[in-house]
Formats: sequence, structure tokens, C-alpha cells
Amino acid sequence: MILSFLFFMILFLGGFWLLGIAHELPDFQALTFCGGLLLVTLALAFVLRERGSATRRSKNWSGNPTE
Repeated sequence: MILSFLFFMILFLGGFWLLGIAHELPDFQALTFCGGLLLVTLALAFVLRERGSATRRSKNWSGNPTE
């Protein structure tokens, strides 16, 4: 669990770093920006879908996790 957190944090911060340097590059500004946006989006998506997180609760009001 800690290794996955570190991996996703590196993806997240790396995406912000790419977003930050995109305006300074003379070439490939759009590609760098889109890459940073993709890294941030993937990091957030993987963290939200991680097993045992609040997005996949096994106990809810009806008792059935798929409803």
C-alpha cells in the first residue's frame, strides 16, 4: 500500500512538474502539457480506484455493495 502511494505520488508530482515547465520549452509545449495532464489524471484515477478506498465501500445502507 505504501509503495503504491509513493508510485502515485511520483506520477502526480511529475505531472505537475511537466505542466509547470511546458511554457518554458520552445518546442513540444502542447505535448508536454498534455503529458503532464495525463499523468495527473492517471494518478488521481488510480488512487481513487485503489482497493479499500472510500469509493468501494463494502457496507452501505442496503448491505449490498453493488447497489
